[in-house]
Amino acid sequence: MPDLPPRDDSLRAALHGVRGLLLDLDGVLVLKGAAVPGAPEALAALERVGFPYLVVTNTSLVSRATLARWGRSVGFATPADRFQSALTASAELAGREFAGRPVYVITSDDARAEFDGLAVLDAAAVDAALAEGRDVAAVILGDSPDQLTRETLNRAFRLVLRGAVLVGMHRNPWWLTPEGPTLDAGTFLVGLEWATKRKARTVGKPDPAFFRVAAERMATGASARGEPRLLRHHLAMVGDDVFNDIGGGRRAGLRTVFVRTGKHGDAELAEAARGVRGYRPDAVAPSIAEVVAALVG
Repeated sequence: MPDLPPRDDSLRAALHGVRGLLLDLDGVLVLKGAAVPGAPEALAALERVGFPYLVVTNTSLVSRATLARWGRSVGFATPADRFQSALTASAELAGREFAGRPVYVITSDDARAEFDGLAVLDAAAVDAALAEGRDVAAVILGDSPDQLTRETLNRAFRLVLRGAVLVGMHRNPWWLTPEGPTLDAGTFLVGLEWATKRKARTVGKPDPAFFRVAAERMATGASARGEPRLLRHHLAMVGDDVFNDIGGGRRAGLRTVFVRTGKHGDAELAEAARGVRGYRPDAVAPSIAEVVAALVG
């Protein structure tokens, strides 16, 4: 396939038996708002041969429809149903555990669309509930530059003190944007934990449930195609975050591939490998293009 780099036989050997990919978004497919060089071609190659993949991301700022639409603007053709985000996982959790009960969701207007059908309170309704002593089931914290303000965080703080469950879409402390390293929602989540002395439930990577849902989706797809049973060791998590992607994927029983196009590098790989509980990825690759070439090239 001319769009892919030459096949690396040692990488191919490390990936022997892999039948599906879970791909992180930021740092693997995109970086600082642009496509990683070779990533659109790599995903197009997967599509051409029908190799299964999901984009699994801790993104909590926008809906799946918006992710797919934005992806098309930078060269990808990934449909909305190929995304699994911390946002969608949080909405699914809220639907299971807080159905019919009021929740306060701190995220963008677009992201809030994933919570359609749930009793999501706006700021005025939260203020009224606080003033009148009415219970709110949960505070669900995502990312939004416009919403992560002192005012909204104070509402969340007061609700959690009153008994609301604190749910974090993820714990990412920072990410890379066109402006440079930028604080992410996990930083504010930790602040609320410290202030309230309550431990948050987290939904995105590296939570094992997040990977379990993705693995189940992939297994269901394999079964529908009439393929042999797909187990977790048949899946490879490809990521640039040594702790959320590689560590989380390993704990969930997946194969793991670290790519060098994102925020972590040799220092983080060495840190993760230290100690009796240290770990290493099953493979290291320059980028997603080399991973795909090893599998389908």
